[in-house]
Amino acid sequence: MSVAITKQAEAYLEALAEALEIPLARYEQAETSYKSLGDWLHREASSVRDHDPDIFIQGSFRLGTVIRPMSDDEEYDVDCACSLTSLSKSDLSQYDLKDMLGKEIKLYRESKGIKKPVHEGRRCWRLEYADGAQFHMDIVPCIPNAEDQRLLLETRNLDAQFSDTAIAITDNEEPAYYAITDEWPRSNPRGYAEWFKSRMGDVFLRRRQKILNEMRAEGVAASVEDIPTYRVRTPLQSTIMILKRHRDSMFADDPTDKPISIIISSLAAHAYQSEETIGYALLSILSRMEDAIEHDGTKYIIKNPTDALENFADKWEDHPERADAFFEWLKQAREDFSTAGRLVEHRRMANVLASRMGQGLTDRASNRVLQPSRPGSPSLVKAAGVASATSAPSVSFGDTPRTPKKPDGFA
Repeated sequence: MSVAITKQAEAYLEALAEALEIPLARYEQAETSYKSLGDWLHREASSVRDHDPDIFIQGSFRLGTVIRPMSDDEEYDVDCACSLTSLSKSDLSQYDLKDMLGKEIKLYRESKGIKKPVHEGRRCWRLEYADGAQFHMDIVPCIPNAEDQRLLLETRNLDAQFSDTAIAITDNEEPAYYAITDEWPRSNPRGYAEWFKSRMGDVFLRRRQKILNEMRAEGVAASVEDIPTYRVRTPLQSTIMILKRHRDSMFADDPTDKPISIIISSLAAHAYQSEETIGYALLSILSRMEDAIEHDGTKYIIKNPTDALENFADKWEDHPERADAFFEWLKQAREDFSTAGRLVEHRRMANVLASRMGQGLTDRASNRVLQPSRPGSPSLVKAAGVASATSAPSVSFGDTPRTPKKPDGFA
């Protein structure tokens, strides 16, 4: 697929990405909520306080690729992990860890007057906030797994550079769920976020520095470490947001087979080559999106960049219709955006994409193009506000690793 795009289409796709962005208040709401839970886990009466709990955001909120729900009835899914950092797999079972953390989450719910009960998922506990909040938080219990992960990968001559942040998680469908064993499911959301940031490359670094310079010019004392990935908008992040909405719309009636976000994000990040504009990045990424998909003769393989033993496409083997759905979606996305990219009239672009992205979204994008200088738009400085100095020391939302210390109370 050749990459050709008009300057008018570039402007429109940039407006489309902006229309998909969630309000800054949503990020702040997520940050406040999980830090509040972190404070609770560190309180004097906490049953897990002595295990040095470390709660952190993961998923699209950490990567900065959250998109607005397609309707006001949908909720934002805030994914967190809570590591009891002083424990190891020899100390307890997956069930023990999940039960221990679950009791504290239930007490937290009661203390905050949250009406909806805590729901147990396969790998997490879900906190359902009030209806007006429009989000829920999934908390994955975990413990550190750096040493075992490094050994696992290095003995197979595989890349172990992200092992330091590896975790072991719980899964109530695992055969060894109730046993004290070394066989725990693995994950590494912090490592994945670091890999993702590395794929954004110099574009990310320059844009983050620009935000920092503007903050300092307005008298805000801050450092680069104060600006997490989600505060910086790169063409890769915007491309993923656009592709996720295209996917959501195309599979609105088929949620089972729709391509999962981790596959879209990983393939897009692999394909990204530091393109500076959203439109060119989108079309270029789509043209190379299959490059990181392997096939060993029997199954498709999309390797987790932080754990080459994990295959993000493992479900495709038992459900080949999901592989078919992915390639069908990729073909359609290429057609839709290459068609829009050749146009010069914004209304025609909107007409091409309306059925794929939603009429309301394409209309908002058209309005943004026609009114590029929107009064009341937040400055980069305001949008990149830094965390309070009173934040809990082992509760992290940014990208800088923090070493948990003994809790000493939180203001």
